Amino acid sequence: MDHTGSTSGTATGTDSRALTAAGVTVALWASAFVSIRVSAEHFSPGALALGRLLTASLALGCVLLVKQVPLPPRKAWPGILVSGVLWFGLYMVALNWGEQQVDAGTAAMVVNIGPIVIALLSGWLLKEGFPPALLAGMAVSFAGAAVVGLSTSQGGPASLTGVLLCLFAALAYGAGVVAQKPALRHASPLQVTTYGCFVGTAVTLPFAGQLVTELPEAPLPATLNMLYLGLFPTALAFTTWTYALSRTTAGKMGATTYAVPAAVVLIAWATLGEVPGRLTLLGGAICLAGVALSRRRGRGGGRLRTVRKLRQDV
Repeated sequence: MDHTGSTSGTATGTDSRALTAAGVTVALWASAFVSIRVSAEHFSPGALALGRLLTASLALGCVLLVKQVPLPPRKAWPGILVSGVLWFGLYMVALNWGEQQVDAGTAAMVVNIGPIVIALLSGWLLKEGFPPALLAGMAVSFAGAAVVGLSTSQGGPASLTGVLLCLFAALAYGAGVVAQKPALRHASPLQVTTYGCFVGTAVTLPFAGQLVTELPEAPLPATLNMLYLGLFPTALAFTTWTYALSRTTAGKMGATTYAVPAAVVLIAWATLGEVPGRLTLLGGAICLAGVALSRRRGRGGGRLRTVRKLRQDV
């Protein structure tokens, strides 16, 4: 199964279905922050990551069986393995652990380095280049994320361990996304997501003892939120992510995730009654403005890529 044709023709922009898929991903990833708050009080970082990934793996595995999806081609496996280890496995554990060591604002600011890592690695390794609009938009969005982080920070001393864990999570996230992109040339989004999730589950199996110990003692809302994390922000949102990623550049998809802080503010307002301050709302608006800027096409950029593609075809 080779999807090269489907991805090469969409490098200049994103179709409406891909934009819808990206929107679903942003909304579900934003909702994950609320669920993690409820679950993290009763589950250790590794146990929460394993419980989330086990739930997602079971759901995605059932979809594979029903749809009778074959194994991914051999050429897709390097990207699946790297993204599975780094993003599905190590990222989730490091992020859960880091957020217990620092306040939410500090964690948000550090983790939001991830999209910048994606832009730099994809521009270098995937030869996507460094479009000025993308770089400018990411700079604006990062500034907005920093404003949101500062406005929600508790102002206490940040743990060096927590900051380093969040930084590691950002690097693992960025490298994992860049590894996914080549895999999508040979395998479907469902294959890349499902087998990446299987790999991540295997990476977090050492925490099985903690999960077995903590699960009976956790209150029902915490367990239900862990199941929600697995079914929706992981199984569904990671699939819609890879679907959108297969139809645009990794750099643009990374920039899109800067809409997550703004969505988190709105979801926390609606579900937890946390009324955001003016500075928080301003930061969210700046994030969205940067995302919009990053997705603008440079003048003549599309025509230049088209000419290059025609020359390659000839």
